[in-house]
Amino acid sequence: MQLNIKIDGNYEEPETLITTARMTDEVNRIVNFINQSNAATAIISGFKNDKVELLEQKELIRIYAEEGKIYAKTESDLYQLRLRLYELEERLDDTLFVRISNSEIVNLKKVKSLDLSFVGTICMELSNGDVSYVSRRYVSKIKKTLGL
Repeated sequence: MQLNIKIDGNYEEPETLITTARMTDEVNRIVNFINQSNAATAIISGFKNDKVELLEQKELIRIYAEEGKIYAKTESDLYQLRLRLYELEERLDDTLFVRISNSEIVNLKKVKSLDLSFVGTICMELSNGDVSYVSRRYVSKIKKTLGL
């Protein structure tokens, strides 16, 4: 593979151009890497007390649906979000965040411990003391992600 970098003061943001004869595994890996880098910088806006706050992804512990609304929990606060869980999944860094049920996404860096003694599910204790359960549908995905 050949790599060319062109410095041009007319550009505000970096632009990526891949020139290839055909799609290969190597090209797909590069595209996925760039997409992940963009996802890690995606902004998540949370509402609290009639104010909008920009939330850092690394500060999020869990994002969940309750009574038709979406909430994001940090160590110190709870925010309401306007995006749906599937939209958040696309924005969140998939190396940090994983879907554990149809109604919840957790930050793997904020998981304190796992209890595998439950049959068909996993109990997660999070850094803030919250407890979440991985639904049966997502258990194999979680085990694969964590190398269990």
